[in-house]
Amino acid sequence: MKKIMLVCSAGMSTSLLVTKMEKAAEQRGEEIKIFAVAEAEARNHFEEIDILLLGPQVRFLKGKLEKQLAGKGIPVQVIDSMDYGTMNGEAVLGKALQSLDG
Repeated sequence: MKKIMLVCSAGMSTSLLVTKMEKAAEQRGEEIKIFAVAEAEARNHFEEIDILLLGPQVRFLKGKLEKQLAGKGIPVQVIDSMDYGTMNGEAVLGKALQSLDG
């Protein structure tokens, strides 16, 4: 099972997007664990994820998180602002899975 973690300032603004992504995964027939956390909690979950998605408002954390995840093979992506603003769970999920599948 693939595991996707979304990170934002407080872990709240991404919760709706998580719901939309879960619905998109269900429609695709994919079993994927998707959850959101605040930036302060992110490192507590590094051992259990396949990809880390950053909310656009915390894109400045990308370099820091990439360094922390170096050697683990876990990609860090910034969610597209338009997809985030429109809460397009299908598009966000699709880009994350595309990154994981190479």
